[in-house]
Amino acid sequence: MKMHETFIKPMHPEGRKFVAIFAALTVVLYLIWSFLGLLGLLLTIWCYYFFRDPKRATPTREGLIVSPADGVISLIEKAVPPPELGMSDKALTRVSVFMNVFNCHVNRMPIGGRLAAIVYRPGKFFNASLDKASADNERNSLCIEMADGRQIAVVQIAGLVARRIVCFAAQGDSLQTGARFGLIRFGSRLDVYLPEGVAPMVGLGQSMVAGETVIADLTCDEPPRAVQVQ
Repeated sequence: MKMHETFIKPMHPEGRKFVAIFAALTVVLYLIWSFLGLLGLLLTIWCYYFFRDPKRATPTREGLIVSPADGVISLIEKAVPPPELGMSDKALTRVSVFMNVFNCHVNRMPIGGRLAAIVYRPGKFFNASLDKASADNERNSLCIEMADGRQIAVVQIAGLVARRIVCFAAQGDSLQTGARFGLIRFGSRLDVYLPEGVAPMVGLGQSMVAGETVIADLTCDEPPRAVQVQ
């Protein structure tokens, strides 16, 4: 990687109009008062940074489930997948990744497979780090069917600031592990429901990198992993 690529990341097309709006407001603010123009410039840079879309090195070994989002593991608990997906009514292990407004918000496939269902449901806008956000907040749920027939659910959840869930994929699409499938503006959470009997290989407070960090392994019988945040 070249030095400039460490700081200058590609921007997702979804962010172009927002950066343009912020830039136009910056010009107006600068004409009013140069200090306000400086604040506008900082906000414009933040907006660009929010919509960054860096390349990721996704592990390709079969059976690995990677994080669908950048952020921090905020919850690991048993929960029933969203009923609108028509999946199992059994409680599965749910791993939640909370994204703050400084994280990259491009969402990636946790594992390769066919999108058997995509269902959007309107809702409220509680803080996405809260447990009740999974049930009450606006969400977009995807059911991924793997080659062996097993299913994984990944759910985009709007947060306190986020007001727009974007999904680029369509029902019936077949996507590889790590492929981009959506994003959420501005601060939110993603839930992954692991197949029955699969234990997470991450712990609370652990930092995630979308498309890279392994959160579970379908071929591993290791018990849930304990971590210590230091």
